[in-house]
Amino acid sequence: MWTPLLDALWALPLEKRIFGSVLLFSWTIYLWETFLAQRQRRIYKTTTHVPKELGQIMDSETFEKSRLYQLDKSTFSFWSGLYSETEGTIILLFGGIPHLWSFSGVLCRRAGFGPEYEITHSLMFLFLATLFSALTGLPWSIYNTFVIEEKHGFNQQTFGFFMKDSVKKFIVTQCILLPVSSLLLYIIKIGGDYFFIYAWLFTLIVSLVLVTIYADYIAPLFDKFIPLPEGTLKEEIEVMAKNIDFPLTKVYVVEGSKRSSHSNAYFYGFFKNKRIVLFDTLLEEYSMPNKEPPEEGFLEPPRDGEGESPEMKAKVRNKKQGCKNEEVLAVLGHELGHWKLGHTVKNIVISQMNSFLCFFLFAILIGRKELFAAFGFYDTQPTLIGLMIIFQFIFSPYNEVLSFCLTVLSRRFEFQADAFAKKLGKAKDLYSALIKLNKDNLGFPVSDWLFSMWHYSHPPLLERLQALQDSKQD
Repeated sequence: MWTPLLDALWALPLEKRIFGSVLLFSWTIYLWETFLAQRQRRIYKTTTHVPKELGQIMDSETFEKSRLYQLDKSTFSFWSGLYSETEGTIILLFGGIPHLWSFSGVLCRRAGFGPEYEITHSLMFLFLATLFSALTGLPWSIYNTFVIEEKHGFNQQTFGFFMKDSVKKFIVTQCILLPVSSLLLYIIKIGGDYFFIYAWLFTLIVSLVLVTIYADYIAPLFDKFIPLPEGTLKEEIEVMAKNIDFPLTKVYVVEGSKRSSHSNAYFYGFFKNKRIVLFDTLLEEYSMPNKEPPEEGFLEPPRDGEGESPEMKAKVRNKKQGCKNEEVLAVLGHELGHWKLGHTVKNIVISQMNSFLCFFLFAILIGRKELFAAFGFYDTQPTLIGLMIIFQFIFSPYNEVLSFCLTVLSRRFEFQADAFAKKLGKAKDLYSALIKLNKDNLGFPVSDWLFSMWHYSHPPLLERLQALQDSKQD
């Protein structure tokens, strides 16, 4: 199928071969992803009854709800993916990137910044590009939140709150993106022959700082964080952390329920300053203390069934279970297993090795004028555009291979973390917690093997339960 295209591609000038290769690879990956998605969609359509091996862990009503939810998500993913791929192709074919660069230059000149202010020009380009991306992605986000998530009982927002939240996210993103980008471009400009080393060190420091401050200073701009109240759960979390030498300093509960009914838990921090964050939707025996009356934009459930809309009735029917304290401890045992087994450090090391390699290759390729010419930049070679071309387009095949390898590694880490929780005596509680979380999030437990292999960073539910079943405590 591809042979005539490849032959025709090879006969073109170098810059056109580069451009054509980028488009060809992009659509090849899209078709591959679509093929995988259709295999999984066939599973959703044909598996209409609970398989025998799931009979003891999932009732038919929950199974049907999860099947319909995943079908709707699959349909949405197909159309949003097709739009994204088409939009990207149109932008490349019609020179959207050089046109936007020229337009941002016009705005800079009107503001008194001439061609010598390349970094200012680059920041204007970045702002306009991210604004365009936010605006074109907004309808899809609205549909996903207020049609799909609403239909299946997960959305807890109104449109007003959603829009205020979206604007706030965009502003916070710009406050981080623009200063960091300007410093990175400056370092590349003045770094000399070894700029790639300094650029890599800078991005390493920025990533560590952001991870450190995110939950303390950035996340609270969007969600309410409070310390977990004194009580049995907090005491047991502290004891478990102490037993495995986890340097726990604080345990927070985040009010995730004001946006969605999905649940989660994570830890963060470096060295001797670790924190654990639990979503309130994860905790069956907890409600946010001193909860203020809902702001405009929050959904408040009606009392005694009065005035219930069909959407609100769906929320009541799909009311999430959460996990008992013992199950929450088991989930945390799994998460702390990632720390104890060094998975977090290993992921950081892999990420930074990859980052260093990419900057090194960028240093080799940035001088190739053919790369810029391939994307419509014939007379100028802006550093920001070089970063975009090389990291986003030229490295695409490498990024796909790396992503698959990291997915395989992630599944291995998940099994190891489950095994760690098992050693802590949490197998039985983790077993029941995984079933509850799958039900609460309407996860569909039947997967196409190829789709699962390519996409799932966590092992399928049945595989995890089987591994726990082998030595589950009574």
